[in-house]
Amino acid sequence: MEHEKVINSAPVIQVKNMYKRFGSFIANNDLTFDVYKGEIFGFLGANGAGKTTAMRILCGLSSPSSGEIQVAGFDIYKQVGQIKKNIGYMSQKFSLYEDLTVYENMRLFGGIYGLTNKEIKERSANLLQMLGFENARNTLIKDIPLGWRQKLAFSVALIHKPKIVFLDEPTGGVDPMTRRQFWEMIHETAAGGTTIFVTTHYMDEAEYCDRVSIMVDGEIRVMGPPAELIQRFGVENMNEVFIKLARAKSTEL
Repeated sequence: MEHEKVINSAPVIQVKNMYKRFGSFIANNDLTFDVYKGEIFGFLGANGAGKTTAMRILCGLSSPSSGEIQVAGFDIYKQVGQIKKNIGYMSQKFSLYEDLTVYENMRLFGGIYGLTNKEIKERSANLLQMLGFENARNTLIKDIPLGWRQKLAFSVALIHKPKIVFLDEPTGGVDPMTRRQFWEMIHETAAGGTTIFVTTHYMDEAEYCDRVSIMVDGEIRVMGPPAELIQRFGVENMNEVFIKLARAKSTEL
């Protein structure tokens, strides 16, 4: 998707002057950004940079200390319930219940997302067919290879047709081929109008995004399309952009 096409659509995430404090420690320092309908937005940073804290706030799992935030058109302070109905979430660490079968997970999450029994049956059947998982319907999640498990978790996060899907380091631990296939699924989903908000520590994956932001010490240091950032820093790839930022730390860019 071309960046110009993205920014001409409506913003589905609006963040202005967001702070998150834990005592004297500032995890998110004056974050301001918009994310648009159908955009693949990469939220990057080293461990401890504050990206997971910010994502938890946008998902309604944590409250900001201050700032103006809207997600899917709803206010983060007053309409968390509405936000949760309009988003999907997937993480590397926990997405599906390993002691439940494939279909049992679909039924469980469909219910959590508020689908009717009829909708759960119809959408589960569609997902199983799309993934080629019809024969694995009654297989326990723990018996499925990690790569397929991640693809399934992503599909389950979409079962209620959310406006936004939050992916927290979704490809950690999977092989390069599976990572590439996973990103093909992400692009197909975004092409259908769903916004993808993804964190990753794989800098090559940053180049699959329409735009990225890079956080250092709780602040967004740079933001823009990967190609523009690569050109701006005079380097060959996003990994070199990240290294320059990490070394610069608090210097003015």
